[in-house]
Amino acid sequence: MALPRTYDSQNCSIARSLEVVGDRWTMLVIRSAFEGVRRFDDFQDALGVARNVLTDRLARLCEEGVLRRVPYQERPERYEYRLTRKGVELWPAMMTLLAWGDRHYAPDGPPMVIKHRGCGGTMTDRLACDSCGARLEPNEVEPVPGPGA
Repeated sequence: MALPRTYDSQNCSIARSLEVVGDRWTMLVIRSAFEGVRRFDDFQDALGVARNVLTDRLARLCEEGVLRRVPYQERPERYEYRLTRKGVELWPAMMTLLAWGDRHYAPDGPPMVIKHRGCGGTMTDRLACDSCGARLEPNEVEPVPGPGA
């Protein structure tokens, strides 16, 4: 049973946020968008998700302003999906969830490591580079296979 989308009896930003991003496929779509995936078929290939599920998640993320559709072809009309500022603001939460999963569910080590493009250092739990100390933003990093890959 899904949580209601109204919160007359509670004032909870976590519950409201989970209504937008609390679904497994939604989080994986957002992860893929951070990894540079933009087109429907590429999301489907990367995730192995059913077309109807992907269509629903992309539409919802666009409706909520997390992604925006950008045309890249006129005939036939085709779109890319790009993170909005609101979507990019999910990056710290995604990286915190990644670090938590690495600590608790990666017995062979992290399957993916986040590297600083500027110096090659590794991102820490505090979203900083372990080598140069820079506070890292999504456009300054790249995921690379880790020891648990």
